[in-house]
Amino acid sequence: EWLRLRALPEEARLVDAAYAREVAGEFLGGLTASGTTTAMVFGSHFPQAVDVLFEEAERTGLRITSGLVVSDRILREDLLLAPAAALEAGRDLARRWHGRGRLRYAVTPRFSLSTTDEMLAAAAELLHEQRSGPAGGLWFTSHINENVDEIAQVRELFPDATGYLDTYARHGLVGPRSILAHNVHPQPEELTAIAAAGAAVAHCPTSNSALGSGLFPLREHLDAGVRVALGSDVGAGTGFGILKEGLQAYFMQQLRGPAGSQLGAADLLHLATRSGALALGLADEVGDLSIGKQFDALWIRPRSGGTLETVLRHAEDAEDALAALFALGTCADIESVWVGGQEITHHRPTAVGLAPEGAA
Repeated sequence: EWLRLRALPEEARLVDAAYAREVAGEFLGGLTASGTTTAMVFGSHFPQAVDVLFEEAERTGLRITSGLVVSDRILREDLLLAPAAALEAGRDLARRWHGRGRLRYAVTPRFSLSTTDEMLAAAAELLHEQRSGPAGGLWFTSHINENVDEIAQVRELFPDATGYLDTYARHGLVGPRSILAHNVHPQPEELTAIAAAGAAVAHCPTSNSALGSGLFPLREHLDAGVRVALGSDVGAGTGFGILKEGLQAYFMQQLRGPAGSQLGAADLLHLATRSGALALGLADEVGDLSIGKQFDALWIRPRSGGTLETVLRHAEDAEDALAALFALGTCADIESVWVGGQEITHHRPTAVGLAPEGAA
């Protein structure tokens, strides 16, 4: 219902390139202000809007992987595209943007629910056409196992598939350059297959809570060897902040009781930084501040007299300070953001107070 009444009507407005540019600027500004330097971004159903997103991303200097979202059934008519047209539009966009600066292209069927086997075959054709070059092959992203109703509908639409994952995997869409969003209700054999393929899962705890999707089985993913990183899913979530997503991930595992993973502050930092770099194939470049990597970093500078500043001042060690950042930190506490050693934003030039450093 939320998709039909809220998300899809807004997405349809992106057919207007001028409006798409306005939204892209606001979106990328939100990422920057929240301290997110690198992101896999669910694009638009319209090629002109995807062009605008990449243009604005290039201007801001963020590391963005995105692409044309394609569907050929179920959604409103103005968001649908025939498989042949989707393939040609994707080729054109990928040629123009993949590997250009910090930008990369992701083949993006919206989800199996809105794509036929013909569309998924076209997605696979595009994915496997470009395997070389400085940026390597294209990326793949889509949704999987987000909620039980969706899974049941996918089962009806793909009666010959062994599960949700198989709707993608049998077309060759699941591999080391694949990031699958949500996976709240996986089958054990799907976790085994995701791990074997080297794919990653984007865990979006705030969105899962807002939509009542369920409690993410983090322990089961990790036990199976699946790489997991944090996502905000801002369409259904409540903002861009990865600190908040880390805190929500902690809450979600607490709610699972004995079945949940016990997450400490260092675990949340790993999920918010290096895990994302690993999922995006960028761990040799970013994800931590070790020697030889590019300087992607945040300067976190809480306001003097605020709750976070007070707690940090009384922190007994780094673990306490880090826990305070996830529990109490907000976008307002981020003073500056660097990408590749270049400062891309600077907030509150007159701010005073404690100045602990944080890395993204």
